[in-house]
Amino acid sequence: MIEKATLCPNRVRKITGSFAFIEHRFLTDRFFQSLTHHELLLYLFLVLVGDRKGLSYYSYDKICTLLRISVDEYLLARNALIDKDLIAFDGRLFQVLSLPPRSAMSPPKPLKTKREIEKYDPGTINSLIAQSLKEADHGL
Repeated sequence: MIEKATLCPNRVRKITGSFAFIEHRFLTDRFFQSLTHHELLLYLFLVLVGDRKGLSYYSYDKICTLLRISVDEYLLARNALIDKDLIAFDGRLFQVLSLPPRSAMSPPKPLKTKREIEKYDPGTINSLIAQSLKEADHGL
């Protein structure tokens, strides 16, 4: 087990006011990976501004301004979060919902063949690039 030491002891986080949280299952059950950048941005924003029941009532123009996204990007992200059962919206009020039993994304399939491993493994790709650069240096 890795032993961890605080890097900046005078800057350890603590809860001093309202508190927002995202379940660890959001990462481990692949909800994080199932969202686009705009969906993640909107979801995180709604988590941060929500009350203890996950409720918030920011208008779309305020959200777009704060997140620096267009109305179209907002609408796509909002509708996708609703479709993925992560938020509810009644036209004026948002609610960040408890996580559904499963993410919309299926689990990754393991690499099976040697060719797949050589093609997609980052270590293999890294070694191929390094080898190519060496060959290019020797050819000059």
